Amino acid sequence: MYKVVIVGRPNVGKSSLFNRLLGKRHAVVADQPGVTRDLKEATVESERGRFKLVDTGGLWSGDVWEQKIKEKVEAALEDADLVLFTVDGRADISPADLEVADFLRRKHSNVLLVATKVDDPKHENYLGDLWALGFGEPVPTSSSHARGLDELEDKIWSKLPVRQEGESEPEVVPIKIAIVGRPNAGKSSLLNAILGEERVIVSEEPGTTRDSIDVEFDYGGTLFQLVDTAGIRKRPETLVEELAIARAHKSIEEADIVLLVIDPAELGDRELKLANEALEAGKPVILTVTKWDLVKKDDQPKVRREISERLAHLGHLPRVYVSSVTGLNLHKLFTEATRLYALARERFETAELNRYLSAWTAKVALPNFKGKPLKIFFVTQPEVAPPTFVFFVNYPEFVTRAFEGYLRNRIGEDLGLAEVPFRMVFKGRRGGEKETR
Repeated sequence: MYKVVIVGRPNVGKSSLFNRLLGKRHAVVADQPGVTRDLKEATVESERGRFKLVDTGGLWSGDVWEQKIKEKVEAALEDADLVLFTVDGRADISPADLEVADFLRRKHSNVLLVATKVDDPKHENYLGDLWALGFGEPVPTSSSHARGLDELEDKIWSKLPVRQEGESEPEVVPIKIAIVGRPNAGKSSLLNAILGEERVIVSEEPGTTRDSIDVEFDYGGTLFQLVDTAGIRKRPETLVEELAIARAHKSIEEADIVLLVIDPAELGDRELKLANEALEAGKPVILTVTKWDLVKKDDQPKVRREISERLAHLGHLPRVYVSSVTGLNLHKLFTEATRLYALARERFETAELNRYLSAWTAKVALPNFKGKPLKIFFVTQPEVAPPTFVFFVNYPEFVTRAFEGYLRNRIGEDLGLAEVPFRMVFKGRRGGEKETR
């Protein structure tokens, strides 16, 4: 797939342009410099084809992140097919713009100059100075007014190298894994350890990751999309953090699998709430206890027991103890993710389900209301991911919590679905319905 990288100094509208080209809000945008620090990737799809679009942090930011951001941009440019050099079309050329221009002349040969924030056609009269950057005529755009985007996409396709006939890539849908947890739990370190490189910036300062970061990764021939998210805490301290946390919650909704990263030294209600959020959304969860290299060997049994006690109601979920420093058990995350992904897509034939149903109802007294017993006519499974079982009954309101729990235990144990969330729906003959998760 083609790769197009957006580059520029801070606060010129790179993330807004990234969102507009994607056609949806994918990156956190705020009217302050330095919101984006890591690389964000997503796929732009159109009638002309697909290309991977990469948003980058602002170069020459003048803050403590400047060198790390530059290293990330350099890495992104290594296999880029095209660079979108983004400048503020309504501002004078700044020293930082000139620095970026010189940097790109040394780093890449295929650069398209994009002027942002050109909200009105009359503003185009002031773009002549941008020729001094040495990349030809700028393409005027406005993300806030959706101006010039079609023209920009035409320019992008015209500057991408021509692919020979037969070079098209087969569509491969990755397993999407969201990495979530509280601030400083080790999420970004875990992602970097998996990839074998510092793909995202890691710092002892909580809140270093300020947006969800998507990275594709091949493990054993299976394609994964790893999503590193901002640390989720109860009270965000800034608007940027609030937006980043909202994106983290959205990442849970969009994921196939959720890695809940747990710091064994800091564990509480937040982890329980995040696990419940993912399970309510129908997402399988892997409890990922990180920083295991910091736990002394003699203390490990005690720490395991403490974690089990604090997460007692999550005891049915798979648990993996990992270390980003030593690489301990990182491979198990992918074997578990692949297994749970398949399990959540398990489909049972209606005849098989009803044989189980006959056995289940024979072993327990059905609820009875004023002489009217609950009757279950049959059960079927119309959906997967999460598996959804629909029971057709005479009166859905007759289904008690205790009987519902009994069925849930039977489905979990007899159908082997205890480790993944599933849903049960009870439909009545007269149109009534009751759903449980």
